Amino acid sequence: MFKKVTLQNGLRIITLPQESTQAVTVLVLVGTGSKYETKKTSGISHFLEHMLFKGTKKRPDKLKIAESLDKIGGIYNAFTGEDYTGYFAKVSFAYLDKALDWVSDIFLNSLLPEKEVVRERGVIIEEINMLRDNPMSQVTLLWNNLLYGDQPAGWDIAGTKESVAAISRKDLAAYMESQYVASNTLVCLAGKIKDGLAVKKAKKYFSKIKTSQPRKKEKVLEKQNTPQSLLLFRETDQTHFCLGARGYNLFHPQRYAQDVLGIILGGMMSSRLFMEIRERMGLAYYIKTSVEANPDTGFLLTQAGVDNSKAERAITATLREYKKIASKKISSFELKKAKEYIKGKMALLLEPSDALASFYGAQELLERKILTQKEIYDRINKVSAGDIQKTAKTIFQPNKLNLALVGPFKEKKSFQKILKL
Repeated sequence: MFKKVTLQNGLRIITLPQESTQAVTVLVLVGTGSKYETKKTSGISHFLEHMLFKGTKKRPDKLKIAESLDKIGGIYNAFTGEDYTGYFAKVSFAYLDKALDWVSDIFLNSLLPEKEVVRERGVIIEEINMLRDNPMSQVTLLWNNLLYGDQPAGWDIAGTKESVAAISRKDLAAYMESQYVASNTLVCLAGKIKDGLAVKKAKKYFSKIKTSQPRKKEKVLEKQNTPQSLLLFRETDQTHFCLGARGYNLFHPQRYAQDVLGIILGGMMSSRLFMEIRERMGLAYYIKTSVEANPDTGFLLTQAGVDNSKAERAITATLREYKKIASKKISSFELKKAKEYIKGKMALLLEPSDALASFYGAQELLERKILTQKEIYDRINKVSAGDIQKTAKTIFQPNKLNLALVGPFKEKKSFQKILKL
């Protein structure tokens, strides 16, 4: 069970006691990410995330930041998404105060040293280069750009080399001042804790958080009337593609049916696409279907890497499976298998305190409500074969199809021609 407390300043504190662990996680989530950026500051959320590890008044440089938790065997990191940024420390339960002190210090007191801004700019540009050198990563960046184009939802979370090169310390400080405020932040404590004491400690360490109103994000514009494709020419040995369609966001009543649909198609080793594309046709080493449901966007996509000469064949076979699942109801056996897979996987993944903190914290931040594991299981259990077919019919329509591809192709006519159901 969890408890949620909202302080007078708007800061939310969530506690998740676990008796069966010796660990504790302190996670801070702030409701800002790449969807909150402008063209000029694209990548600033991610840049700022890096900079919070570079020094505070109490821990004046990156060595002191790292040593604080290294010397007690702590696990710590940060991450940036489209809608949120997170910072966490996971330690032995005896070091809860140290974890709270460390996370609150970098979150509230980072100095953003000018020399470190210059240095880290180069590090981030190399991170961008690394992602773009990897076709498997590059095709997912291409996918977002295909769906959303030149708006925040279509930009890379890391930004571009040009935008990162232009972001100054002044920009970073202004963004932190605007977004890292009480009403936009939650603190999640999970593991071997006591609710009342944990809340009291969190209040103490985050008492200095600012209370202004954060900048809101732009509304995502979605417009598509015909199947769309986007190709990036690369001299690769494999063609990597993302093939799918616009789908449901977090608040859609059929979002759980969309989750189950994704699992049936390509979310497990016995899924339809894995068995067809890899096991029967021998076309790919990896093939997977994933579902993304955000507060304002959603999609379902299948990603694979195949021999260049077999790209069209693999895409056609994937489309065939899309059409099949929209045309005929799945069996009760297949439906039950997918549901039990989701529930079983969730139970396993949510054992560690850091995973539990992220699971509950992200729900509160993005949806402003929290469902327990049991409540989510209940929603999964209610999904019917009819729901799966209805969802597939709605999503898999020609005017919603999209294909992003990285490989040695300069013309997209042949690929565009096969984008039909």
